[in-house]
Amino acid sequence: MLLRDYKRVHDNRLRISAFSGSGIETTFTQGEDQCLASMVPDLPTAQDSSLRLMVVGTLADIVEEQFRRHFAQLGITEVDFFPAARADDLPAVGPGTRILLAQPYLSDTVAALRKRGGKLISALYPLGIQGTLAWFQAAAEEWGCSAETVQEALAIPIARAQKALSRVRSSLEGKSLQFLPDSQLEIPLARFLSEECGMSLVEVATPFIDQSLMAEELARLAEDVRLVEGADLDSALARVRANRPDLTVCGMGIANPLEAEGLRTKWSIELVFTPIQGFDQVADLAGLFSRPLVRERQLEVGSWS
Repeated sequence: MLLRDYKRVHDNRLRISAFSGSGIETTFTQGEDQCLASMVPDLPTAQDSSLRLMVVGTLADIVEEQFRRHFAQLGITEVDFFPAARADDLPAVGPGTRILLAQPYLSDTVAALRKRGGKLISALYPLGIQGTLAWFQAAAEEWGCSAETVQEALAIPIARAQKALSRVRSSLEGKSLQFLPDSQLEIPLARFLSEECGMSLVEVATPFIDQSLMAEELARLAEDVRLVEGADLDSALARVRANRPDLTVCGMGIANPLEAEGLRTKWSIELVFTPIQGFDQVADLAGLFSRPLVRERQLEVGSWS
């Protein structure tokens, strides 16, 4: 088991948190969950019970800035991000803390924050236009703001995202898609690609399903979608070869053999290290899936020229 030390300075003292960063237990994204959960005991205790939002999950700086701006438009100014941009900027937690997840694989972190008094806001994840809007609406509801008010306040970034997505959607619409279990992002991505990009879901496999964190997302998947929990790759690969979807989302080690068999793939790890959350990233998110399909068409045209 790989152990990494997360070092930070707090109150002029060096703090070291030891956690498993290998992802060998379930999936590689589990490393982030273990890291954040190990930091929760060091978070200061909130001095009162006034409402304060805590957005949990690693985000790119540009996405954090966008989210802060949108929250301010909704009148939500008491917002912390965990982890913060600075390692020594530890947000306080207590009964007034409202937890809003930016990543869907943080089960242990949520459990630790709940023990400190935080309350989880159930929401879709901020992937795609509909997911991002619902995410902000769920948070704003805690502050007494209606869904209609949120949509009106965010009308400009929504319209901008719709225009950007329309340029990519045609490359994805009607294409079949199968997810192999890898990142725990599979379910919210499947919702986005089916609802907003018109893709047909052959199968959505994911390593682990936390029903409490996925309730909103699961409710949006069509009843006829095959949902598989677990990491049985042999049987999953057999179904990919039988189904021959237009695109398969999988790990790097599996992608090359499938490509050699004429199947187009997308590395799931790219979806973790690329800014994909929020309105302004919607077209980039869709583009990650469209590029393998566009490249295939270009190669087919080139072979005939």
